[in-house]
Amino acid sequence: MTRVGFLYTRLRVEEKYLLDELEKHEGVEVVRINDSETFFDIHQLPEPIDVLFERSISYSRGLYISRIFEAHGVPVVNSSLVAERCGDKYVTSQILAKNGIPTPRVVMAFDEESALRAIEAMGYPCVLKPVVGSWGRLLAKVENRHMAESLIEHKSSLGVNHQVFYIQEYINKPGRDIRAFVIGDQCICAIYRSSENWITNTARGGVATNCPVTDEIADICHRAAKAVGGGLLALDLFETENGMTINEINHTMEFRNSIATTGVNIPQKMIQYVLEQAKVKA
Repeated sequence: MTRVGFLYTRLRVEEKYLLDELEKHEGVEVVRINDSETFFDIHQLPEPIDVLFERSISYSRGLYISRIFEAHGVPVVNSSLVAERCGDKYVTSQILAKNGIPTPRVVMAFDEESALRAIEAMGYPCVLKPVVGSWGRLLAKVENRHMAESLIEHKSSLGVNHQVFYIQEYINKPGRDIRAFVIGDQCICAIYRSSENWITNTARGGVATNCPVTDEIADICHRAAKAVGGGLLALDLFETENGMTINEINHTMEFRNSIATTGVNIPQKMIQYVLEQAKVKA
């Protein structure tokens, strides 16, 4: 019997799909672990499981609970190392840049005055992002100095996490970007996310259509996934005049709008990968 720990915050559509797939496998017992309701003694293995599948909505909850299980020898999908590398936009950008993988230019600042100078050096427009966050929240396209001053002042009032200024080059997208799904070392499918808004996330109204996985997409996704440690990843790509560039990498990917769009049973492939990690441990 393989015992799979299923760590979650709430059961969204994706989590229900994944649980349905797990239930199709004989010899698999699912141990549901709600990250809100459970407490953990770090001296003890929380649950005798063979693998932990981390699906927390909260980056910090998923990260720390993963570390607790890993400390007791339990493999986690995705590992805490991968979560760290993908959950912090600076870390992702630094890894991509270090490995020579195309990614938008980024400058970092840690004070209001230096942030303004950094934005002026980057040039308008540029993008101001929180280093931790998803769903396109709290992103700002900075068009001019007045807007820069207002946004910096606003961010500085939000708390210590927002006093880290991640300033990214603005990429003039052709009304869309690409989300590609990687499992292990293979890019299994991809979608275009189209929108009249410069933010194309489907959570913000972007429309999903199928995107053929070209050799270029497969290659850059393979390189980027390998650089952050691999696993179950969704990569956001921009099309530029000089080819593809990686914007962000997501380690707890959402896929509800991509199954019918691509014709690929994404949750089935994800569960196959998770169960393989349990066998590797055994």
